[in-house]
Amino acid sequence: MSFNLGREASKFWKRFCSEMATELNLLAENWKYILGGLICQYIHGLAAHGVHYLHRPGPILQDWGFFLLPELGQDKAYISETVFTLIFLSFVLWTFHPFILKVKKIYTVHIWCRVFAFLVVCQFLRIITFYSTQLPGPNYHCREGSNLARLPPPDSVFEVLLINFPGGVLYGCGDLIFSSHMIFSLVFVLTYNKYGTNSFIKLIAWLTVIFQSLLIIASRKHYTVDIVVAWYTVNLVVFFLDKKLPELPDRSMALFLPLVRSKSKEEEQHKVLNGNSTDFQQPKNGRIMSEGNVKGENGVSGLYL
Repeated sequence: MSFNLGREASKFWKRFCSEMATELNLLAENWKYILGGLICQYIHGLAAHGVHYLHRPGPILQDWGFFLLPELGQDKAYISETVFTLIFLSFVLWTFHPFILKVKKIYTVHIWCRVFAFLVVCQFLRIITFYSTQLPGPNYHCREGSNLARLPPPDSVFEVLLINFPGGVLYGCGDLIFSSHMIFSLVFVLTYNKYGTNSFIKLIAWLTVIFQSLLIIASRKHYTVDIVVAWYTVNLVVFFLDKKLPELPDRSMALFLPLVRSKSKEEEQHKVLNGNSTDFQQPKNGRIMSEGNVKGENGVSGLYL
C-alpha cells in the first residue's frame, strides 16, 4: 500500500514539474499580456475610486427590480458577496487544474491571457459609462445621511493612487453602470462554458450567475439596469472578441493521437503476417525486386503499384 502511494506521489510530482516547466515557457512568451491585464485591473479600480469623489447622494431612483424583489437588508448584504467569492475562487482553481489532473484541455497561461482580454474591454466600456452619468447610489453606505456617501477632497495624490484600500474598494459609490461583479462572473462562466468539460458544472454555473444577479438587486448594491446592461454587454464583447482572438490549442486531443498511431501499427503488422499488406503484394507474372521493382517473364523491369 505504501509502495503504491509512493509511486503515485512520484508520478504526481513529475507531472507537476513537467506542467510547471511548460507553463513557465508560455509565461515567458506571454508575460506582457498578463502584466498588461493586471495593470488594467488597477486602472479600473483607480477609475472606480475616482468617480466616488463625484458622487452625490440623492433619492433612490424608481426601479422595477426593487419593486419585484424584496430588500434583503444591510445585515444580509454579505450573501451576494459570498456567492461572488464562490464563483471567483472556483474559476481560479479550475484554471490551475492542469498542474494536478492528468486529463487537461487548457494551458493556464493561455486561458488567463484570454480572460484578461475580455475583462479589459468590458472594464474600459464600464469606465466610459459610469463617468458619463453619475447616478445616486442605492447601496446603504451611498444614501443620504451616510458619512461614506461623499468623499472629501483628497489630501494628496497618493490617497487617490492607493485607492484608500481596502475601504475604497468595499465602500465605493458612483460606479454603477454596469456591474463589475457581473463582468467577472459572466466572463468566468462564459470561459468555462467553452473550455470546461463537465456539462453539469456548466449548468450549475449559469444558475449561480442568475441567482447572483437577483441577489445584487435584492441587496440594493446596483440598479436593475446595471445588471441588464452587464448581461448583454459582456456576452457581446466575449462573442466578438472570441472570433478575433486565435483559438486555443486543445490539449485533450493529444491524448488520443498516440493510441491511433499504435493501433495503425498493430493492424499493419497483422496484415504483413497474413500476407495482406497493401505495401507488399506478390505480382502474378514476375518476382519481387528490391525497392518495389518487378521483373516479369519478358525481362522488363517496372514499378509495381
